[in-house]
Amino acid sequence: MRLLRIGPAGEERPCAVGPDEVVRDLSAWVPDWAGEQLDPEALSGTARRLARKAATLPAVDLTAERVGPPVRPGGHLMTIGLNYRRHAAEAGMELPAEPIVATKAPSATAGPYDDLILPPGGDRTDWEVELAVVIGRRAQYLSGPADSLSYVAGYCTANDISERSALLERGGQWVKGKSFESFGPLGPLLVTPDEAGDTRDMRLTCRVNGRLMQDAGTADMVFDVPYLVWYLSQFFVLLPGDVVLTGSPAGIALGRPGTPYLREGDVVEAEVAGLGAQRQRCVAARRGLTARRSAGTGHAEPSVPGESSVPGGPSVLSSAIAVPTKDGGQ
Repeated sequence: MRLLRIGPAGEERPCAVGPDEVVRDLSAWVPDWAGEQLDPEALSGTARRLARKAATLPAVDLTAERVGPPVRPGGHLMTIGLNYRRHAAEAGMELPAEPIVATKAPSATAGPYDDLILPPGGDRTDWEVELAVVIGRRAQYLSGPADSLSYVAGYCTANDISERSALLERGGQWVKGKSFESFGPLGPLLVTPDEAGDTRDMRLTCRVNGRLMQDAGTADMVFDVPYLVWYLSQFFVLLPGDVVLTGSPAGIALGRPGTPYLREGDVVEAEVAGLGAQRQRCVAARRGLTARRSAGTGHAEPSVPGESSVPGGPSVLSSAIAVPTKDGGQ
């Protein structure tokens, strides 16, 4: 299945792409893509039901509503450092003997077309396209990598946005540079393992203002997805909805001549092939802003949490699925 969540921030509805390639609203069947609804067996049951009864569910007009993160925020956001060989070479560092594990605050989670809010005083904001793994059932002390994929709900595109000045120059741990609001866009789709294909053979790309900055395959990973899920289970209780960002390939601003960090007005597009493309416009944060919820149209005043100033943001998704009209047709 291909899952997504539609609606204003904090009010998203669980949806899925039906066998007719139309996005359907599943809120009559499931409360959200979270908790026990992410269990692989539960998802299999929902997929069978969708195959039979998709036409009975409301169609969703992606041009009229915001696309949120495909899994309900609140779980762990774990990140893996130096997990691509060429990225380690770019950084001038040796390959790690074990996965380097860091975290992002759950409040950094954003939708795939929400604005990327540049923090006050931050002048070294960097992109990092990544394959994200969403946990589907409780996992602890797994016996080996071969068992780990049965605990996975699916995969999605992620961008592990980092403010390098906070990450490298402010002491302490990396979490400070990775946890600013909007620094964890996920989606648009959460794709179950049966549809996603081999995670050892996925292409990741990132463009800034149309210029290709990152282009690599997951074959360059140091530690693959099964190993990472097994490894993390030795230290953490992994719960449904936890997200593992599996590392970024070479091509980040930090490793480029002139370090072309993100600036207000820049547009970032990140994609993992088969999982959908993201697109964010960089806007400046405004101190003292009182957060308000999106009206749901995806065309909102810039730098408001949960909203987007990218015209036609959801159109990035439309190449992979059909966008129904308001009357439910195509």
